[in-house]
Amino acid sequence: MSLSKKNSVKLRDEERARLIWLLITHKPLTASLLGQLTLAEQVDSAALEQDLAEVNTLVSHLPPPDLADTLEALPVDERHALWRLVSDDKRGKVLLEASENVWDDLIDEMSDRALIDALQTLDIDDQIWLVQHLPRNLTGRLMATLPRAERNRMREVMRYGKNCVGAIMEFEVISVRSEVTLAAVQRYLRRLGKMPDNTDKLFVIGRDNRLMGELALQTILLNAAGRRVSEVMDADPVAFSPEEDAEKVARTFERDNLLSAAVVDDNGMLMGRLTIDEIVNVVYEETDNDLRQMSGLSAEEDVFAPVSKAVKTRWAWLAINLCTAFIASRVIDGFEHTISQLVALASLMPIVAGIGGNTGNQTITMIVRALALQNIQPGNFAFLIMRELGVALINGLVWGGIMGCITWWLYDDAALGGVMTLAMVLNLLMAALMGVLIPMIMTRLGRDPAVGSSVMITAITDTGGFFIFLGLATLFLL
Repeated sequence: MSLSKKNSVKLRDEERARLIWLLITHKPLTASLLGQLTLAEQVDSAALEQDLAEVNTLVSHLPPPDLADTLEALPVDERHALWRLVSDDKRGKVLLEASENVWDDLIDEMSDRALIDALQTLDIDDQIWLVQHLPRNLTGRLMATLPRAERNRMREVMRYGKNCVGAIMEFEVISVRSEVTLAAVQRYLRRLGKMPDNTDKLFVIGRDNRLMGELALQTILLNAAGRRVSEVMDADPVAFSPEEDAEKVARTFERDNLLSAAVVDDNGMLMGRLTIDEIVNVVYEETDNDLRQMSGLSAEEDVFAPVSKAVKTRWAWLAINLCTAFIASRVIDGFEHTISQLVALASLMPIVAGIGGNTGNQTITMIVRALALQNIQPGNFAFLIMRELGVALINGLVWGGIMGCITWWLYDDAALGGVMTLAMVLNLLMAALMGVLIPMIMTRLGRDPAVGSSVMITAITDTGGFFIFLGLATLFLL
């Protein structure tokens, strides 16, 4: 990256930070933009006008991606205030760059007509993508404004699920015939005058639009102009079906270092193409969803959402967690007699449960990642279990031994130290085993292995840890 480019990025970051600071700290400014300015707040109108002018300058200068990031970093009222300043010709591109979590806020005060006008500033591929994700059903009205060819494209894409290749493919492709020369291809490209973004290759088709190969741009430049396309093209291109899962296709892009690839129907007819920018979006969204779901958070959770909405999106897993915690408390209650005779057990119990939860979460993270990368196959399942049990056994003996010695030293009780060591070993083994089995079972049942997995493993290691420790204490110490 050049120095001027770095300076430009740094300047935009500073402008974003300044814009966020102005809107959050200057409440009269936000109130003015929302039409809620009180008489008392109108006293210092000169300063208000100056800040308003600065905000307008920053909004007009920042490109749509930076405006989208700024909107996502603002609370609800400030977000609405800034959205009112975004010009109509930018709104569609800002919506395109913003996450689904803030779309409800951004379009809350927009009429259907205003939203359609914003979408019409985008190209057909971006319109299709946004319409599929927006919470308001505007497809019919938007399609009525499109030419016949683009309406057909939209209908075609709408047939596919949100996570399919067909839903994210682009229709802008450059195709050539196999029998023409590279000189003819070069003249054709010059006549076009521009190429779609992320174009690293042209697609070679027959007269029936069947994909025959692909022609890299560097091949066009490095070969003699008189050679025919059929002589230098790649006759075995990577191509995808519109029904394929976008997340699996993303792994192929990463493995084969692809920038773009063809999308073909069941008959091999060229339908469109996939590009790396769409694949990056798929990977980012999937990673974000997995991180949320492993902690039991909703995919729609917004860090600046109202308290009532946040409560609604979190209550289910908190209720489950409460139930599992209650079960753990019943386990402890069952050993009340043991604890009353050896009070030291009460202070040592959380150590056993906590170390088990940490081990379980480490294991479950590794397994969920391996499942996402399709590294786990029936042939290596037993190896994975034995590996994780081996790691847990060594960690249990080492750290359990250390904790056992500390317990012996603190309470002058060798038997209690031995129980502590054995309890940690057994709980770590159980945590490792369940860390492998929980995501595998969920996958076998057709569920996302990331959903709530950390909540489940914590519940199991807490309850199991208490039971193992207090059970061993009852057997060997009383």
